[in-house]
Amino acid sequence: MSFTVCIIGRPNVGKSTLFNRLTGKKHALVDDRPGVTRDRREGVARIADMEFKVIDTAGLEEAEKDAIESRMMEQTLLAAEDSDLCMIVIDGRAGLTPEDSFFANWIRKKHQSVILIVNKCEGSQGDYGLNESYKLGFRDIVPISAEHNEGMADLYDAIAPYKAQYDYEVGDLEVGEEAEGGDKFIQVAIVGRPNTGKSTYLNRLYGENRLLTGPEAGITRDSISIDWQFEGKNIRLIDTAGIRKKANVQQKLEKLSVADSLRALRYAHVAVLMIDSSMPFEKQDLSIAETIANEGRAVVIALNKWDLVKDKKEVLKELKYRADELLPQIKGVPLITISALNGENIEKVMKSALQAYNVWNKRITTSKLNDWLRDAEGRHLPPLGKNKRRIRLKYATQGNTRPPTFTVFVNRPEDLPASYRKYIENALREDFSMPGVPLRVMFRKNENPYGKKK
Repeated sequence: MSFTVCIIGRPNVGKSTLFNRLTGKKHALVDDRPGVTRDRREGVARIADMEFKVIDTAGLEEAEKDAIESRMMEQTLLAAEDSDLCMIVIDGRAGLTPEDSFFANWIRKKHQSVILIVNKCEGSQGDYGLNESYKLGFRDIVPISAEHNEGMADLYDAIAPYKAQYDYEVGDLEVGEEAEGGDKFIQVAIVGRPNTGKSTYLNRLYGENRLLTGPEAGITRDSISIDWQFEGKNIRLIDTAGIRKKANVQQKLEKLSVADSLRALRYAHVAVLMIDSSMPFEKQDLSIAETIANEGRAVVIALNKWDLVKDKKEVLKELKYRADELLPQIKGVPLITISALNGENIEKVMKSALQAYNVWNKRITTSKLNDWLRDAEGRHLPPLGKNKRRIRLKYATQGNTRPPTFTVFVNRPEDLPASYRKYIENALREDFSMPGVPLRVMFRKNENPYGKKK
């Protein structure tokens, strides 16, 4: 538990810019057009010595009941209810608008702790809006420029009393066990093509409509992280925007969304690749899987919308075969059939993700590794080298984990064919039970200690 501050306001007043300023990272997508932010994004904010949780939200705007803007409004309301303090932001350059007045009255009824932020006040540009802002009747009014880092000291002074009261009444509470890899949180990124059900899955897993969903493809734009607990472990779930084929991504905003998804993947420990069971293993699915493997992340494949598949047994058998054929770099990757909409097998994915995380951190002792190497060599002798003598595998070591990385020392590595290298990798994966994790196996020549030194 930590002191939580929610940033709200109408579209395009600089909420995401303020979020990025407070967190010190450009994680929230920022663009000149209004309505870029859709889901609520959480981060750790710091101003001088003060630290707290901050939530960026979608712009407040009136909309029809079934419209996506209405669902965005619901997400903002939930964020406000979960917060200890609300900061409503207005545009100092534009001055006070009827929408600002409407939503100021709206949040006053919903929350008792509110600070009014007048943004874009660099120099004297926001004086007009600042003077008008006093009409709203808030006690705490802070002029800032989030873009130019102005007014942060005044913002600190405005937030400090609310945080001090929270610390006095509640205090901080640490919960959850540390993961086996030493991580405070196991970071699990949900990735895949657009409209495969990533956000629906996270909502079902989390137990509430935490993320915006709907029939429209591409609703998620930012990578949204949610801190959660599963089987006593601290999990950081990361929902990402759908990744389409690069040639089909034309607009600047979608390019930013895809780049944000790939960045989230780089920082994840485990990737859950969400695939639509009615259109499995399309070219883009394979491309995303290859990216995951290249990044060295542990992988679990979730076959969503399984309730729509008719001949389930035969289809699953075929998909398992295709997975091993098409994804040799993560051979044996778990395939979990789920229905995010109906809640079928949703926790099974997370159990597999925890198992994959443990494999990703697996370390094998040198003695066990070399006993195995002798056995693997005996089962399938290395071929002859170009000098007509048999290639010898001398010894092996594990140099790293995350992913497991091994070095096999060979007298003539340049003569070792790709087929035998693949045999060693597959045997290593199978004999030490490391499915669904990319392995790094390098073959090197050990130096002759009695040879001539250059």
